[in-house]
Amino acid sequence: MEEAISFFRAFEFWIYAILGLGAIIYVRKFVLSWRELNVATFGLERENAQSKLNQSASMLVFVLILAVAEFVLVTYIAPSMPSASPLPTPTIDYLATATSTLPAETTQTVTVTSPSIVPTNIPGENGCIPQKIMISSPLEGDIVNGVVEITGTANIPGFGFYKLEMKRPDEDIWATFQAGDKVTIESKLGAWDTRLLTPGVYQIGLVVVDNEAKFSDPCVVQVNVTLSPDETIVP
Repeated sequence: MEEAISFFRAFEFWIYAILGLGAIIYVRKFVLSWRELNVATFGLERENAQSKLNQSASMLVFVLILAVAEFVLVTYIAPSMPSASPLPTPTIDYLATATSTLPAETTQTVTVTSPSIVPTNIPGENGCIPQKIMISSPLEGDIVNGVVEITGTANIPGFGFYKLEMKRPDEDIWATFQAGDKVTIESKLGAWDTRLLTPGVYQIGLVVVDNEAKFSDPCVVQVNVTLSPDETIVP
């Protein structure tokens, strides 16, 4: 069940695109069948046209049901399920020159190191709104590793839920790794496990959704993920 929910959330855009294409095709067939029915004069022709019309209408209804089911699943059902927090993070790149392993029974700690000159999260830019949608930690440009605690604020009028997402700067699709259904003010939003990630630059996004299913722009913070001190590099 968890794998199915992750699939529908990860490919939400493409599922809507395929359903939209199917709807266009069957709308066209419905119109053509309707015209054919109106000009048909013989009983057999009318029956054939009516059959095509009924089939097109049925498929349109079916596509609409699938679209509604997808929307309800990713917007309401998935965030409310315990398994949706956290969602799976990207898998290890086995083609990389180095991978990281953890010693058995080792308690993982988080290290957040700020550069000597740290650019702060600029309110109003990148979707961040003071006292409403903000990531307080980590900050822009921080160096992080291990299990990173993310703190901030998710507090908008008509609050529904929030979700934390991640991606590389050059990627277009966000991957959700944490969600919550409680208003949060300058406290823990979730935890980000970076131990399976390839070191590099990543973006964290906080999206808040109201009770009318309106999604905010993500409040984005860019950080550098490195290996933890107790991780070993396997050649």
